[in-house]
Amino acid sequence: MRHRLRGRQLSRDTEHRIALRRNMAQSLIEHGSIKTTLPKAKEVQGFVEKLVTLARRAANSPKDTAGQLVRKNARNKAFSMLNDRRLVDENQDFIEEGKGPRTVLEKLFDVVGPTHADRNGGYTRIVKLATWRIGDAGSLVKLEFVDKTEAPKGTVRRSSGLRRKRGERRTQFASKALKAKAE
Repeated sequence: MRHRLRGRQLSRDTEHRIALRRNMAQSLIEHGSIKTTLPKAKEVQGFVEKLVTLARRAANSPKDTAGQLVRKNARNKAFSMLNDRRLVDENQDFIEEGKGPRTVLEKLFDVVGPTHADRNGGYTRIVKLATWRIGDAGSLVKLEFVDKTEAPKGTVRRSSGLRRKRGERRTQFASKALKAKAE
């Protein structure tokens, strides 16, 4: 029985599940969007929302010593939840000093948090993609940050009217078969 147990198991043990969630959250913060399966995206979404809320509170804190304490506590809490890794550029080289955020936490607190400072939740969205994974036909989704200027893109899945069309073809075939039998 799974009474009062939170989260999805994702066919992994605890350590693997925690590492998966951290790595996917780091990739989402680094790239802005990731492609994954729906259960993994739903599991990571809540985790990332909590991290962005910490960054947003730090961005909205006052500039005095009390605000400095809030920012330090928020950064320490995010570090304990997420850990940290260095960011790389398009050539897979580490980002040098002075060329923007160098780590995932810096990007979370310096870029992502202030951009969502006026939002009260709902920082990410899940967009279902029209493609499936080749190996096991897993349904793919795109987990991305919500930007006010950008609407979700994509097409409707091919199977949106497939059952109806299949039913119509069966009906046509059955009517042709009955006509052929009557003749």
